[in-house]
Amino acid sequence: MSIQLVTFDLDDTLWDNRPVIEGAEAAMRDWLTIHAPQLGALPVEHLWAIRSKLLESEPTLKHRLSELRRRTLFHALEGVGYPHQEAMALAEGAFQAMLHARHRITLFAETVPTLELLAGRFILGVITNGNADVRRLGLADYFQFALCAEELGVGKPDPRPFRAALQRAGVAASAAVHIGDHPSDDIQGAREAGMRAIWFNPEHKDWSATERPDAEIHSLAELPAVLRGWAKT
Repeated sequence: MSIQLVTFDLDDTLWDNRPVIEGAEAAMRDWLTIHAPQLGALPVEHLWAIRSKLLESEPTLKHRLSELRRRTLFHALEGVGYPHQEAMALAEGAFQAMLHARHRITLFAETVPTLELLAGRFILGVITNGNADVRRLGLADYFQFALCAEELGVGKPDPRPFRAALQRAGVAASAAVHIGDHPSDDIQGAREAGMRAIWFNPEHKDWSATERPDAEIHSLAELPAVLRGWAKT
């Protein structure tokens, strides 16, 4: 069956996410230094420790990154002496500063041209474990839907987000493919849902998992040719 649905991971697939997260963390710390100096003066490891304790007590928070961030900040702020209501307000302010910076991305040069080429030929969707919003990134026009772990309550590599995408598009798994950089979250998850999977591997890393992806690309510009090749088989 020919491909009808193409779903994409976001972070490290449509852009390099490392500098984005570094910038978002820096923006949050700068905000705290100004508005909540009692916490801003503490090392970042203090927040990491609180985050770890929250995840230990409520593991499902790993798929609710925004809620996890808000709770981490709130507990940290209350822990250094800010009253409950003030801690809640400060936590939200710091979170929003982080989220704003989190959407300051630089797309890979091939991202938009590839999406433009594919959008008229396939149903395009997003399946992400992160909290980037394609609407804030100016990419919403290319995608018919975007599914995030935070809203679904479950994240990749669980096959349920992929099945949700198939249901949203009204497409059989055999007519769908997912593209992502993570061998487990993206490739394993898609394959377990019955979809094809393309590994985005710009750094030419060695494949370490047992079951290989259906295809491997090193640039998004290679994706249309892979899809065309499948259409001929």
